[in-house]
Amino acid sequence: MDPLRILDVDGRLLGPSPLPPEEIRRLFAVLLTVRAYDHKASALQRQGRLATYAQFEGQEAAQVGSAAALRPDDWMVATYRDAAAMWMQGYPWDNLLLGRMGDERGGAPPAGVNVLPPSITVGAHMIHAVGLGWAEQMRGTDRIAITYFGDGATSEGDFHEAMNFAGVYRTPTVFVCQNNGWAISMSRDRQTASETIAQKGIAYGIPGTLVDGNDLLAVFAATRDAVARARRGEGATLIEALTQRMGPHTTADDAGRYREERSLEDWRRRDPLDRVRRHLQASGSWSEDWEHEVVTAAAAEIEAAVGRAEDLAPFGAGAAFDRMFARPTAVLEAQRAELLGEGKAGS
Repeated sequence: MDPLRILDVDGRLLGPSPLPPEEIRRLFAVLLTVRAYDHKASALQRQGRLATYAQFEGQEAAQVGSAAALRPDDWMVATYRDAAAMWMQGYPWDNLLLGRMGDERGGAPPAGVNVLPPSITVGAHMIHAVGLGWAEQMRGTDRIAITYFGDGATSEGDFHEAMNFAGVYRTPTVFVCQNNGWAISMSRDRQTASETIAQKGIAYGIPGTLVDGNDLLAVFAATRDAVARARRGEGATLIEALTQRMGPHTTADDAGRYREERSLEDWRRRDPLDRVRRHLQASGSWSEDWEHEVVTAAAAEIEAAVGRAEDLAPFGAGAAFDRMFARPTAVLEAQRAELLGEGKAGS
């Protein structure tokens, strides 16, 4: 199975573009912005201002292209590596940073933002996306739910449970597997004997699409079609986006212990930003000054978010208990009282 590809590595169209020129230019600015965030967050972690951080450089097109096919009211359930997609769907930089600072308030998106907090548990969140899609189906809306995960998550039982339920109940769910070749240090060929991950959908009655995950236009087109299918009530789709994370699994990982540096040479040539930049250059829609303005504005926006997150008043003792249940249980109330020195914990 050959992956869907619309924009080659030199920025040439291989077929009709699914997006008008002005939208490609806008999404290129988004690509620049999310890469600026990724670099900033990595620097903050090295400075001890964030906890462990999961870089996504190299995977920007897979996230931006797919998120661009959504409506603002659609649901998104993503992972710790999907800040780009989450931000596009309305999850603020402030919250993403707070979460990496260990502040629970990062997991509370603004009202009207239908994005769940990033899932740390590998694979478990896909079930939530299926449930959200099913709920919208039962309510009679045409909202869909999209969920992101890596190739490693397809080795988890939750992936199969989510796919099976989505297939049986024809839930409006779009599964986006960003296949970056590694489940931390476990290579993709040691995880599954399947030729592709996309074909795994066949067993559940779900169509699978293999796409060049570094091709912004191809990812958008594949997701657009999957979203439209879900809105029509025709069920879920599994998209496998072939890509590569250029950095380690997280800042706590040493990728040099399992991945040879020369294996990234071809992926560097296939950089998703370079590909779109070459396309815009050829059409006269890009200039160095314009890109500099975009990057400068993005850096200022992200720096302001860092400042707000770091200046936020400390999370009060006992506040975590308020976020467990709408009405705290007696045990939680007793534990809160003990923490605050107001009594002893109940049995």
